Amino acid sequence: MSATISEKYPNYSPGLEGVVAGISKISEIDSDRSSLQYRGIDVHDLAEHGSYEEAVYLLLFEKLPTKQELNMFQMLLGEERDVPEAIYDIMRALPKDTHPMDMVRTAYSALAAFDPDYAAPSTDREANIRKAVRIVAKGSTLVANGHRIREGLDPIKPNPKHSTAENFLHLFTGAEPNAETVKTLDASLVLYAEHGFNASTFANRVTVATLSDLYSGIVTGIGTLRGPLHGGANEEAMRMLLDIDSPARAQAWIDDALANKKKVMGFGHREYKKGDSRAFYMTKMAKELGQKKGDTKWGDIADILEKTMLEKKNLYPNVDFPAAYAYYLLGIPIDLYTPLFVVARVAGYCAHAIEQLDNNRLIRPTAIYEGDRNLTYVPVTERH
Repeated sequence: MSATISEKYPNYSPGLEGVVAGISKISEIDSDRSSLQYRGIDVHDLAEHGSYEEAVYLLLFEKLPTKQELNMFQMLLGEERDVPEAIYDIMRALPKDTHPMDMVRTAYSALAAFDPDYAAPSTDREANIRKAVRIVAKGSTLVANGHRIREGLDPIKPNPKHSTAENFLHLFTGAEPNAETVKTLDASLVLYAEHGFNASTFANRVTVATLSDLYSGIVTGIGTLRGPLHGGANEEAMRMLLDIDSPARAQAWIDDALANKKKVMGFGHREYKKGDSRAFYMTKMAKELGQKKGDTKWGDIADILEKTMLEKKNLYPNVDFPAAYAYYLLGIPIDLYTPLFVVARVAGYCAHAIEQLDNNRLIRPTAIYEGDRNLTYVPVTERH
């Protein structure tokens, strides 16, 4: 009997699962305790009592800011939110059916040449910090005004006094956002900001490890995040909820899905066996938002799906599940869900890119070859 792959190659791990690919001080996932910490600070505390701007400062500068440092940092982000008109021209030139993820990826690629530190060496740490601040500051502007452009509307100039969440909601709606919607969106940005060596962050580190620049790493990360098995899962989760549509249909829908081995989006996570720590707080925020808006339908459907998935598959929801219906309750189009993920995650990408470049080694894994060997070359005139 032939040997199995695991017997033949005992060191091979499909998808690199369990393989240690680096050492980091940025975040830690504790699967046993279902916790996630950014540089030692629990994300629940950051989401509930802090802000996205505090999380960004922590990720980039390796400590929580003082009140004065936070105020200065918020001012700096506000000053950097605006985007060159040439970037909007590029976004306008894209086909109208371009996915917003492709718009923001293209915009960041073009932005690189407009950065004042464009010519700085990729190993210049101070220049990389300055680039990171600009990258983070412009994310919400790019996504919100990109949406306006595809809707045939003119971009709105950011208000430098707005936070990241306020900036997105203001540009997206054209009106001043209320505190409740800002808090819900801000919490999601905190929870999405960083998550270890996930696919897109690892891809970002691979890119900058070649001594490419931060913007190249960001573009790589966004391209990786676009896939439905990664960032796009929140979009698919909401489409699933819309397909169910009613709490009265939820039990039959989930029973049929499990019986026919259909993929149930928004459940399970490779890193969490006892539940995604981020989902706990995001679920609370999403359900509270539904109650305040008088629309508890999505939370009621979620309760049925969560109960059944836990009982029958021992799977908990991941953060994409509650974030999906929270965004829907905020009136955000489904195809902007993953771009909002980008708005948050560029902070983590930048932190990882800087950490990688601080103590760089080219990332070059090996592969197992199982193709043909020692074949005879046949001249093209003799091939049949």
